[in-house]
Amino acid sequence: MSQESAMAEGGFWRDTGRTGIGAWIFSTDHKRIGLMYLYCVLGFFLVGAFLGLLIRLELMAPGPTIMTAQTYNAMFTVHGVVMIFLFIIPGIPASFGNLVLPIQLGARDVAFPRVNLFSWWLYAIGAVIVLTSLFTGGGAPDTGWTFYVPFSARTTTNVSLAVFGVFVLGFSSILTGINFITTIHRMRAPGMTWTRIPLFTWSLYATAWVQVLATPIIAITLLLVVTERILGLGLFDPTRGGDPVMYQHMFWIYSHPAVYIMILPGMGVISDIIPVFSRKPIFGYKMIAFSSLAIAAAGSAVWGHHMYTSGMSDLGVLVFSFLTFIVAIPSAIKVFNWVSTMYKGSISLEAPMLFALSFILLFSIGGLSGLILGAAATDIHVHDTHFVVGHFHYVMFGGTGFAFFAAAHYWLPKYFGRRYQEKPAIIGWVLMFIGFNILYFTMQVLGMEGMPRRYYDYLPEFARLNFVATVGSWIMLAGVAIVVWNLWRGLFKGEPFIGNPWGGASLEWSIATPPPTENFEEDPVVSHGPYDFKGAGVP
Repeated sequence: MSQESAMAEGGFWRDTGRTGIGAWIFSTDHKRIGLMYLYCVLGFFLVGAFLGLLIRLELMAPGPTIMTAQTYNAMFTVHGVVMIFLFIIPGIPASFGNLVLPIQLGARDVAFPRVNLFSWWLYAIGAVIVLTSLFTGGGAPDTGWTFYVPFSARTTTNVSLAVFGVFVLGFSSILTGINFITTIHRMRAPGMTWTRIPLFTWSLYATAWVQVLATPIIAITLLLVVTERILGLGLFDPTRGGDPVMYQHMFWIYSHPAVYIMILPGMGVISDIIPVFSRKPIFGYKMIAFSSLAIAAAGSAVWGHHMYTSGMSDLGVLVFSFLTFIVAIPSAIKVFNWVSTMYKGSISLEAPMLFALSFILLFSIGGLSGLILGAAATDIHVHDTHFVVGHFHYVMFGGTGFAFFAAAHYWLPKYFGRRYQEKPAIIGWVLMFIGFNILYFTMQVLGMEGMPRRYYDYLPEFARLNFVATVGSWIMLAGVAIVVWNLWRGLFKGEPFIGNPWGGASLEWSIATPPPTENFEEDPVVSHGPYDFKGAGVP
């Protein structure tokens, strides 16, 4: 099928036996499921961003500003739950993973299409349960997204329902991970050896193993919280022989590996974009691929660095601090290889590349500030301060968030057959980048000066920097609004997009635009690597 005829026929957009919304919510086509995930996670991102803006407005000046203390507690809890469990964790792997992974492997779909659809339904049901918890029972949960005991076991807010919603979301993540692992092992096209798999798919492979192995732990932990609230067994209550620190161990055994569920797919996106926009093969392909597995493995053994101040033994602190520094090695390998790929390259500064470059800088700042938290002596000084909040957002939003928008500008035109406008995209990126650094770097300074996090009110000496941080949030959200509007308008009404305008060499750029339902007219035979531009015939 030629590019022009595929564009005229609408590709997978029109090829379905159903009509209306049923053509989407009952479809097993991985591309439709990927887009359903994308619409959902983008919607929840905007909700979470709006709540974040309200939090910053409250903190703009000392004392009550726009909400009560109880509302503030609920606000930062819901902001965290929405952003972590409904946006960042499924954001890239579930949406762009579904859109891209089977095509990059030369497959017609994932290994278990019906399970894939079931995963999306679990995600939707879990999201509805979480949202229902905000308006029922004793009101929105007020524990923070970590649901720390003993407070989460005692508060009268609707924690049980919110925790159950997260429990359901966990099963969606596990099933997606199993599907991706099986697809990568069993459905690669002839010639698609392990060293010809694109690095985005490699990152999803490492992520999927973390999803499958670590997520059941948080499911059990959250069930125990519900049991504690309903039956009062005393599992975490020291007055009944329980141990609240045990909850922290169980929570972070999952939740620190979950950080890599969030960041590894973003690294994969950057690994695919950098060589295309530098017009050079990726430097150190095998090192980047294996470093993804190394990050997944090492990252699963460092949960204790969240608990230096919880009474851990000196030996435990020493071991977890050492392991934390080990994780920096494979991360540094990736950054080194990305920079080396760009060296003497013919760099094209279009929107996907600008977001990718931002990722490298912001993630590096987040990683370096993480070393301050990984070392016990400095961690004790900044523990539970705004420094932690700033570091976390540099890694999660500066990393995963900017990678998400890099992926959106890079891949979505392929699936919509239309593209965004470049100038608004760059303006939006500039505002996001400037606003982001004003907001979160200022928060890191506030933390170094001693301002605690999660506090509703603060001392007058922190007022000036809090005002600056709030202004940064306005600039950043203005950029987000421009970027989202430009993408939305461009993908539905923009200039038709055919061919291979970025000059990519991986398989998704070799098929029609938009992709047909079965992806390939004939099973492809892979004869070159994903970054072998000459082998793919790309000038």
